[in-house]
Amino acid sequence: MGARCSKFSICWFHSHLKASVLESSDLENGGKGEKNAWPSFGEFSLEQLKVATSGFSSDNIVSEHGEKAPNVVYKGKLDNDRLVAVKRFNKFAWPDSRQFLEEAKAVGSLRSERLANLIGCCCEGDERLLVAEFMPNETLAKHLFHWENQPMKWAMRLRVALYLAQALEYCSSKGRALYHDLNAYRILFDNDGNPRLSCFGLMKNSRDGKSYSTNLAFTPPEYLRTGRVTPESVVYSFGTLLLDLMSGKHIPPSHALDLIRGKNFLMLMDSALEGHFSNEDGMELVRLASRCLQYEARERPNAKSLVISLMSVQKEAEVPSYVLMRIPHGTASSKQQLSLTPFGEACMRIDLTAIHEILEKMGYKDDEGIANELSFQMWTSQMQETLNSKKHGDTAFRAKDFATAIDCYTRFIDGGTIVSPTVYARRCLSYLMNDRPQEALGDAMQAQVVSPQWPTALYLQATCLFSLGMEGDAQETLKDGTNLEAKRSKN
Repeated sequence: MGARCSKFSICWFHSHLKASVLESSDLENGGKGEKNAWPSFGEFSLEQLKVATSGFSSDNIVSEHGEKAPNVVYKGKLDNDRLVAVKRFNKFAWPDSRQFLEEAKAVGSLRSERLANLIGCCCEGDERLLVAEFMPNETLAKHLFHWENQPMKWAMRLRVALYLAQALEYCSSKGRALYHDLNAYRILFDNDGNPRLSCFGLMKNSRDGKSYSTNLAFTPPEYLRTGRVTPESVVYSFGTLLLDLMSGKHIPPSHALDLIRGKNFLMLMDSALEGHFSNEDGMELVRLASRCLQYEARERPNAKSLVISLMSVQKEAEVPSYVLMRIPHGTASSKQQLSLTPFGEACMRIDLTAIHEILEKMGYKDDEGIANELSFQMWTSQMQETLNSKKHGDTAFRAKDFATAIDCYTRFIDGGTIVSPTVYARRCLSYLMNDRPQEALGDAMQAQVVSPQWPTALYLQATCLFSLGMEGDAQETLKDGTNLEAKRSKN
């Protein structure tokens, strides 16, 4: 019966994973799955936003130039504990309140996982404010130009380019093809480490009409001639961002094009990436950047063709962004809601070393299967061989020889004379240590089938789901394990 349950559990996992992928691709294309993911657009009172930002405290400023910026962005927290970014325009930016509200509502109708979505606005007296989702993991400029430990991985740079192209394609499909001053500060990273395009750039300052505040060397040529931004201008700025991603520096397009024409494209590439990308991939990005930076706007590609080109060069597509970005995962709000045990904390952090120590210390004290079988002293030769496999597995597990542990525990499980949830748990961690999270999840589920009231099985399932990037399912499973452990401790 246990084997049948295990197969069912693993089949459920694969079908559930497939459903998650389909839902995600819907969202990537600005598709049908997005409608329940975000709150609808609404209007806030000035008092609400004052409370949320602690009176627009300078301590809460997150915009690039601090208080000196003409329009300041603050981090805030709403009554429901939702973190938001609040952009406060200067007093003269939007004299026409009706125009401001119309623009804000139009941008607020957009919903995509590729955007830091606009969720509200405030229009009282001279005050004009926008409220958007808060992105906790800094800007592309910070990770690309001002990194402290390690440079951004090549696979992540390719992902940033693709997700940004998808954001622009989505906006274009919804009639919002114009984006003002697209640069590395406009790309933010969410809780999962995924890049998002700030919605603030979809609205410009209506009084001064400026669409570009950056150095003139990076401004589209047609904007210098006419002062107007067009969809092709946005593609030009996308080309400058491709240069940023390749070089790790903010290189003027004219200089980059000189290097490209001289076939010195390798001089463009970030020296920190040496040996981590192929010449073919580098050349493909160079070609794409060159097309985006054409002097004649009509010769540049559109957003849809950018997406198609960038899809073909993606690397490590199955690895979650937070892993590629090397950022901690697991939301602060989840920690506040759950009073986690040390085991739960280790599982949420995917701290496999700590989990190993806990499982080793725990031993087989919760394992009724082993205790009952041993009490009968059924010392057949088959059982002796099976128990020897377990013993060798335990020795290898203790010594952190996880490949051997997997082999020994597999022989024990395949022997079929004793069913042990602890062995499944130990083989689960051994699989995780060997970067095999799907097999690990199967074992964690089997441990739960054998011992339904064992919190360890749920904790390990959560770790596997975190490893597979299935954040929502992982958090729910972690919660179930925590509640089960609390219930057991009361009895």
